[in-house]
Amino acid sequence: MNYPIWHLFELGGGSLIALVAITHVYVSHLAVGGGMLLWWLDRRAAKENNPVLENFLRRYNWVFLLVTLVFGGISGVGIWWTIALVNPSATSTLIHNFVFGWAIEWVFFLGEIVSLIIYHYYFDRLKRKDRTTMAFFYALFAWLSLVIIDGILSFMLTPGQWLQTGNFWHGFLNPGYFPSMLFRSFACMMMAGLFTFLVGSFSRDSETRAVIGRIGVKWLLIAFVGMLPTGYWYYYSTPADVRFINFGLNAQMQPVFESLLVLSPIILLLALLFIPRTPAAMQRLLAIVLVVIGQFWMASFEYSREIARKPYVIQEFMYSNSILPNQVEELNKAGVLSAAKWSEVHEVAGTNAQKAGEELLALECMSCHTMGGRNDILSQTEKFPYLGMLAQLTGQGKVLGYMPPFVGTDEERSALAQYIVGVLHNKDVETSLPDVPIKVDKNAVVEIPPKSDDYVLLVWNDLGMHCVSDNDEWFNFLPPANTLEAQLIKRGDPPEIVTDDVLLTYEMQEDFRKPSTHLNFWKYAKTIYGADLQPDIGLGGNGTSGEFKVDEGLSSFVAAMIPVSPYRDSDGSYFPYPQATVTALQKSTRDTLAVTKAVVPVSTEIGCRNCHGGDWGVPGGPGLSSETAQNILEAHDRRNGTTLLAEAKAGKPRLCQSCHADPALGASGDSTVLNFSAAMHGWHANYMPIEGSSACQLCHPGNPQGYTRCLRDVHSTQGVGCADCHGSLQEHAMALLKHEEKKPAAQQLMAALAPKVSLSADKVNPRMPWVQEVDCLSCHDGYEQPAHGVKGFNKWNSEFATLFRKRRDEGDAVRCIACHSSTHANYPGANAYIHDWDNVQPLQYQNSPFPIGSNGDCMVCHTVQMEDAIHHENMNRPPRLVLTAK
Repeated sequence: MNYPIWHLFELGGGSLIALVAITHVYVSHLAVGGGMLLWWLDRRAAKENNPVLENFLRRYNWVFLLVTLVFGGISGVGIWWTIALVNPSATSTLIHNFVFGWAIEWVFFLGEIVSLIIYHYYFDRLKRKDRTTMAFFYALFAWLSLVIIDGILSFMLTPGQWLQTGNFWHGFLNPGYFPSMLFRSFACMMMAGLFTFLVGSFSRDSETRAVIGRIGVKWLLIAFVGMLPTGYWYYYSTPADVRFINFGLNAQMQPVFESLLVLSPIILLLALLFIPRTPAAMQRLLAIVLVVIGQFWMASFEYSREIARKPYVIQEFMYSNSILPNQVEELNKAGVLSAAKWSEVHEVAGTNAQKAGEELLALECMSCHTMGGRNDILSQTEKFPYLGMLAQLTGQGKVLGYMPPFVGTDEERSALAQYIVGVLHNKDVETSLPDVPIKVDKNAVVEIPPKSDDYVLLVWNDLGMHCVSDNDEWFNFLPPANTLEAQLIKRGDPPEIVTDDVLLTYEMQEDFRKPSTHLNFWKYAKTIYGADLQPDIGLGGNGTSGEFKVDEGLSSFVAAMIPVSPYRDSDGSYFPYPQATVTALQKSTRDTLAVTKAVVPVSTEIGCRNCHGGDWGVPGGPGLSSETAQNILEAHDRRNGTTLLAEAKAGKPRLCQSCHADPALGASGDSTVLNFSAAMHGWHANYMPIEGSSACQLCHPGNPQGYTRCLRDVHSTQGVGCADCHGSLQEHAMALLKHEEKKPAAQQLMAALAPKVSLSADKVNPRMPWVQEVDCLSCHDGYEQPAHGVKGFNKWNSEFATLFRKRRDEGDAVRCIACHSSTHANYPGANAYIHDWDNVQPLQYQNSPFPIGSNGDCMVCHTVQMEDAIHHENMNRPPRLVLTAK
């Protein structure tokens, strides 16, 4: 930020450096290894008085004069020119800290020049001993140049104690210095062997070709024997977190590092098997091929070393965009633009957001990315909508640590996201979720079945909302599988819960009996679940009408995995709250005992598109589109090395829980990976660009302006949001990850989350998804109204049986959910579509929308008025005046 930078938007500064540096490094390594070989050959030629070696040396030293001295010298200056233009801040740091090291290196380079010129031009006039001495000095000075340069190069990856002391020797003799220097020395010998093949293969004398070929093979063998242990040492001289980030997470590293591993044996095999045993023409061709492969080998090595420094240009000292880590906190408050001396904009204000975004792109992104070239920012951001781009910038560098974090204010982050999406990709920039118009029927008359004098039938959905991932062509994580539960109470003194000689049946609302018309679940059920199902039959064998089974343990009835779609059969319009009619029959006589209605909530409003791109899957309604689904799979494959997209395109979509355990589906998954809830929330919490309950509603169907508006209970009408019970998304994720904390992925995600969690990580109580949830009594202490400001987060029920949806009253008989209704739909329910649609049963039995038996109305079930609150304390207290939605 303190220097003007030459931005090559198509080529990229890194590519420019690479074009100059890779060839120079190849030649400089030849100079070092070739100098060793030159000296060794000269001594051997003198010792054996060998004319073959003598003649070869006359030709060989021309290579050093023209290639290493002339080209190497010019390209070395070219490196200084390019790095000063592309990253002046890092260049300045290297010069100021190692100025005497650079000076010494130039002395050694001068020694190279002088000794090589004398050796070359006085080759036949010098005495053999003096000529050998000149060859020795050339080899020595060339190697000493490597000794000095390596200290500075290895410092950029492993600066060690220099970060604390700033001491020259701590930086120069850094942890990676000796392994790097030794590895490069053997690599220099390999380059010398390759060029020996090249020069020797063009000799017309077959004996020369044979002798030089054997020498080249010998040097290659020595080089590879030396590179194996020193390479291993060099790799493990880098810190473990650096190896994890760049060799484990960085997708760019894998193909480059694999190229290095593959090219090494290819070089050795070609040299061993072909060069000594092939005709002259083939030897020349193979020698040229080997030299070219050597260039690619060197490029792979240098590129691996460069990538291994990411997100830094100098490890832990300076990010690749020249921002220092110790500046981040200050710049996040004051803004990057305010400190950018060469920027035309110094704050985001008024109508300058576009220009500010352009400046921020240049400052923070273009040091690594290009516009249409290598590491193209256009192709990597083309699928993001605004919120997705904002999420990427929010989470950048947190989990995938090979990228530096975005640095700057929230306004600057928004300006950059808007510039990338709105200007570079010419998309509409939606900075908030739209208010979706829904078909509110204010005139609808809710049908209330007549109540029975003898029985009370209480029916509820187990969760309050079931979501469906409705594009099974690509993947599935939530099948169309709703669950209704019920209790039948025979009124009396005392009342009796009845399960014997009773049959409960359900039948879906007439316009919701053909879910297979709207969902493609049945087409892929065999592939994903291994279940060959008939249309409109769910995984549990139930259809859109059927019978309940008795759950003796809970004195209840249950109809599990009922297939339901939120789309009307008649016109395909979206309605997420179809009702089912439930009838209780005497088994023996088939007499009707009681009839009621219950909402069977279902939604396809899963907000993946908000960040992953694509549109909604259904015109005029929500749903997961194929574009969004493919974008998700592509991202998963890129981050995790999977092949899910290719498998889906081949007609084999996967169930997410085939790898990720999930108690909700009873899936055991792969024990080495995170469970589904921990993986989803843990990852996305690090990228979430929105705070509070709005973060939950970005993905879940609780957005009060969305298609579903599933938060419709007494809590939501009193202003209680998701975060009040579940914590912020970051806190919610931390609790789920703590349950999985022995797994490396959990540790990685928790480390990134820790700064955003209000409690310290060790104080967050772990919980198992779907088994441990917020305990109602943590807020309703003693069944009282919650104290002002009380929060439910971090206070979980102890086991599955104590969940609200499983818990029974203090008489251990009536289910809590039977009287209060489902989670997120507790009475009185405020349904956005139809007033009192969720309140059928309290209206049926007590002519009020409040919980069953509330306000002292014991006569719902009892035939005599009760004086004591047997089910739980305070139940006779008048409920708060709550206005349901009109």
